[in-house]
Amino acid sequence: MSDMNALVAEAPAAPGGKSRSLAADAWHDLRRSKIFWAALVIIVIVVLMAIWPSLFTSADPHDCVLNRQHKGASGGAIFGYDFQGCDVYAKTVYGARYSVVVGVFSVLIAGVIGLAVGLSAGYFGGWLDALLSRFVDVMLGVPFLLGAIVLGKRLSADPGNSNGVLAVTLTLGILGWTTAARVMRSSVMTAKNQDYVAAARMLGAGPGRLIFRHVLPNAMAPFIVVLTILLGINIASEATLSFLGVGLKGNAVSWGISISEATGYVRVAPGPLIWPSVFLAATVLAFIMLGDAVRDAFDPKLR
Repeated sequence: MSDMNALVAEAPAAPGGKSRSLAADAWHDLRRSKIFWAALVIIVIVVLMAIWPSLFTSADPHDCVLNRQHKGASGGAIFGYDFQGCDVYAKTVYGARYSVVVGVFSVLIAGVIGLAVGLSAGYFGGWLDALLSRFVDVMLGVPFLLGAIVLGKRLSADPGNSNGVLAVTLTLGILGWTTAARVMRSSVMTAKNQDYVAAARMLGAGPGRLIFRHVLPNAMAPFIVVLTILLGINIASEATLSFLGVGLKGNAVSWGISISEATGYVRVAPGPLIWPSVFLAATVLAFIMLGDAVRDAFDPKLR
């Protein structure tokens, strides 16, 4: 019992009579999920746009000529031009880069904080659990948008944050870990009461081995699902802050900035507002759909 792998249990038998791990069983379900594949295709396209925007357009998003203001589609500018004469398609493609960068790194920050807080509170319990839980409650009591505006303004005041990427990333990471921490705490409390953990403890396994060998692997699945959904939420949050003027700035190309700039000209030329909004909504929806699909696959009660 002490050497039982954390992901092995009561899964259907694989061909050949061998038991199948929970991860293998989840992947078996995911492969048959249309929602999973649709979300994955969108995410792959967005990631490619962020890493290699030149694969999608050869235009420079900063190449703006006023005499092209609000002109329709022509040549490579399939979405037309905005009020500054910039290629809307190029700005939309390049806008994925900062959105993905901010989303990924803010989720990494939130994940590290949430993992440390949730794991400590769930495993050790007692006064530490009470203290950390109250701290999480205090953080949840802070209105997210208001807190993000205040903290983002303070961090962006640093002259070194010329485009605001670091300030927005830190803001979303510092404010966005609470849900992940609560999910991790709940999962750890469930995992540490399993029979194989008790057996390993009786055989002399120390806290470190119990946590990293037995408890943590069992608790990671719901935690990863929460972070996947949080990635989509943080991308939307970055666009919201940029739209309000407290997010990305300077020469940064962002969907939120593009939407903000196009708002005043929506009656004249709706395209510069519509296309970044469509790409933003599709990206956020894809990450949320992916998280839902993974959650359903890892939850035996939903099968």
